[in-house]
Amino acid sequence: MKKVIDVETWKRKAHFQFFKNFEEPFYGMCVNVDVTHAYQYCKSAGHSFFLYHLYQSIRAVNQTPALRLRIEEDGSVVQYDIVHPSTTIIRPDDTFNFAYFTYEASFEEFSEKAQKVIAQVQASSGLDFSKEAPNTIHYSSIPWIPFTSLSHARHFEHKGSIPKITFGKIFEQGPQLLMPTSIHVHHALVDGIDIGRHLDWFQDYLNEQ
Repeated sequence: MKKVIDVETWKRKAHFQFFKNFEEPFYGMCVNVDVTHAYQYCKSAGHSFFLYHLYQSIRAVNQTPALRLRIEEDGSVVQYDIVHPSTTIIRPDDTFNFAYFTYEASFEEFSEKAQKVIAQVQASSGLDFSKEAPNTIHYSSIPWIPFTSLSHARHFEHKGSIPKITFGKIFEQGPQLLMPTSIHVHHALVDGIDIGRHLDWFQDYLNEQ
């Protein structure tokens, strides 16, 4: 479900109109997220850390209204009630495909369904865009590189507005385990304060078990 935003009465009307026609309206930033507690929890509980931090991230996304905003093809702005993760999955031959998961009320249910999707993706070939939809977040994972900055390939004729979140290689800093996390968003819809709130939610969820 989604609702249409009345841009004329929207508090961000001026910001939306200013940024919407930029040649590159996306901006991004990279932060190191503390995953010490979450990693140890997954190791002791036998959970997939990848699925766990992905779930807590999309959970935090759904807690952040601005990250559920999208610009429709006709230029209107809508806000989805719930968004779901679309992520890259590596295959045995070192190529990747896209996996489309559904956001669930619990991590256990999410993980169970996601593992089935991953098995199907790893047995596939080529690239599958058949389930691509605007009510998603584009995720990717680069677990080989503790990156400090990141950019994305962009087709500028395609006026997409879906946020992109990328996770990097975990590294040690004193007693902490830190994970590089990149987030790129459309500035006509999302401001820095929204990213800050999302990251606060994400960190809280990683720490809660």
